[in-house]
Amino acid sequence: MDRFHELNAFIAVVESGGFSAAARRTGESQPAVSKAIAALEKRLGVALFNRSTRSVTLTDQGQRYYDRTKPLVDEIDDADSELTSSTQTVSGLIRISAASTFGRLHILPLIPELLSLYPGLQVDLVLSDFVRDMVEDRIDLAIRVGPVEDSDAVVRRVAVTPLVCVGSSRYFEKHGMPKSPADLSGHNCLLYGGLTELAKWPFTGQHGRFSVTVRGSLSSNSVETIRAGVLAGVGIGLFAKVSLADELNHPDVITILDDFLDDVRDISLVWPKRRFVPARVRRATDFFAAAVPQRL
Repeated sequence: MDRFHELNAFIAVVESGGFSAAARRTGESQPAVSKAIAALEKRLGVALFNRSTRSVTLTDQGQRYYDRTKPLVDEIDDADSELTSSTQTVSGLIRISAASTFGRLHILPLIPELLSLYPGLQVDLVLSDFVRDMVEDRIDLAIRVGPVEDSDAVVRRVAVTPLVCVGSSRYFEKHGMPKSPADLSGHNCLLYGGLTELAKWPFTGQHGRFSVTVRGSLSSNSVETIRAGVLAGVGIGLFAKVSLADELNHPDVITILDDFLDDVRDISLVWPKRRFVPARVRRATDFFAAAVPQRL
């Protein structure tokens, strides 16, 4: 059996999560995919998958083999793509990650346009407020808000977003409105990050940058939770502006301390550092580099 066919079947099973899904992805029958994997395992003399009635997972040897062979197959696909400039030749699976709220508001609406430009692409959009390990989670492209601390990644900044401090009129009617950052010590500040009872919020004054220690009754690792708490009148929140959409136009939502806030957060495209980048990742990166700033 053709070794390249075996490799393609193997990678399809890994990235699709099963033999049936791999068959749908490759356009082959499930028996054909199973036969290719069996031939590959026989040739290598190792089991690449742990199989059960409910799931298919990689063995340790299978994971090592995937990590070594996936870049090789990508490079072959990339070499093929470079021989033609037709958008129809940009194909394959691209796994994109973004923070949940930012991804829902700004990345998800762009996916139909990306797929229209490159009909051969398959997009797996992973929305999570956790910073994903790009290699372990097989992320091709991450779109991040805030600092990126990853020496094994390439970072392309495409935009910035200011910080905004907001609360609801219901909250301010009951508790008063802070006139300066120091006043926040007497308010219920909702904390993004979770697992913490206090945090430091950054501000700027006449003498430069400073921070104020705040605390509150609600903390979460979900921006959506903090947004909901602010809208419900629970307390005050500090957000990257891109995490808020129509809320800033809502009559019940009030921004405060604008004169003390001039910090911004980078919005960056991030991908694993490697010798080559597949054409589908390059095209998607260029697309988001142009499209994301237009939404902000």
